[in-house]
Amino acid sequence: MEDKHLDRYDLLLKLITEEFEIDGKKYLLKEEFEKFYVKSNKTAATRIRKFMQEIKKISQEVRDDVQSYKKGL
Repeated sequence: MEDKHLDRYDLLLKLITEEFEIDGKKYLLKEEFEKFYVKSNKTAATRIRKFMQEIKKISQEVRDDVQSYKKGL
């Protein structure tokens, strides 16, 4: 059971710090932020939103797991 929780943590960490594949290409969240906010690249904004949507989805799963685990204590 603990492995499942740590796997989600690792996945969140990976999304934030490592390459993430979108439409067959790999991107880094930090680089996309720089492209959008520093270089005004509008397509980077779309990729940022995709990153954030995935982070939101996994975060909600973690929240649900925490709540379930807490109820079981």
